[in-house]
Amino acid sequence: MRDMTYKVKEAVFYLGMGAIFTHELDAMTNHEWRVLPLTSWMPDETGMLVFLSAHIPLFAVLVALVSSTNAVVRRRSKLTISMFLVLHGVFHVLFTSDSHYEFSSMVSSVLIFGAAILGGIYLLMEYRVKFSGQHT
Repeated sequence: MRDMTYKVKEAVFYLGMGAIFTHELDAMTNHEWRVLPLTSWMPDETGMLVFLSAHIPLFAVLVALVSSTNAVVRRRSKLTISMFLVLHGVFHVLFTSDSHYEFSSMVSSVLIFGAAILGGIYLLMEYRVKFSGQHT
């Protein structure tokens, strides 16, 4: 049973990470750089290039962290990413009033809030494991 819980928890995490990575593809079609404080002030083409380029090292680092041979690094990275998934969903709710916010499709919502829900489920499962004395 413990092995099954671990497998489900890992599947939840990787589905959440897959959803956020796919959301970033969708973010390109929805001009997310126009909403982000770090890029919203830039000319459109520059903002797009900065937004796009920043994701190359970001994704590389995230993949490296969650695949680290160090179990502590892997665990902390998964917890941090899962917290980000939840927070990212909150940010999207806060940005909906921005005139440049374009994420209105069902696909966008499923990716954004699906990732947030999966991140929350992972955190709950990790919390349950921690306080039940099971360490996976």
